[in-house]
Amino acid sequence: MKKESDRALRHLLIDGGAHAKFNDVIPAVPAKLRGQKPARMPHSPWMLLEHMRIAQWDILEFCRNSKYESPKWPDDYWPTTEAPPNPAAWNESLKTFRKDLKSLENLIASPKTDLFAKIPWGDGQTTLREALLVADHNAYHLGQLVDVLRLLGAWSKA
Repeated sequence: MKKESDRALRHLLIDGGAHAKFNDVIPAVPAKLRGQKPARMPHSPWMLLEHMRIAQWDILEFCRNSKYESPKWPDDYWPTTEAPPNPAAWNESLKTFRKDLKSLENLIASPKTDLFAKIPWGDGQTTLREALLVADHNAYHLGQLVDVLRLLGAWSKA
């Protein structure tokens, strides 16, 4: 891949293009609604945030740790409670999500990372495939979070 197109691909993976941005959606979640599920919706904001954090961490660890073993699907990918167990849990989840996202962005941005090379301990996955998986997964659940916030009356953006 040519240097310019390689740089453009890395930027797109990090920027996210037209998708909702995590840092635009998360501030719209009032503390009092973090554990609330709208009628007939399966997830609260807390459940979506924690699921995104866990799944992103899983993919990041797979990309960088040959001895990593993924959690049990689906049980270990979702929190066991609808609300954060304590007030600090929400902030800790945000902090960890952002830290892991930055680590993934650094991996993608590094010219040492061959986005197309197979991950040696995988079964055909590449860093590009895993980065696209994180981007797609995060965008999907951010969209769900916006829907949850709309139904809870907490989304005011057009």
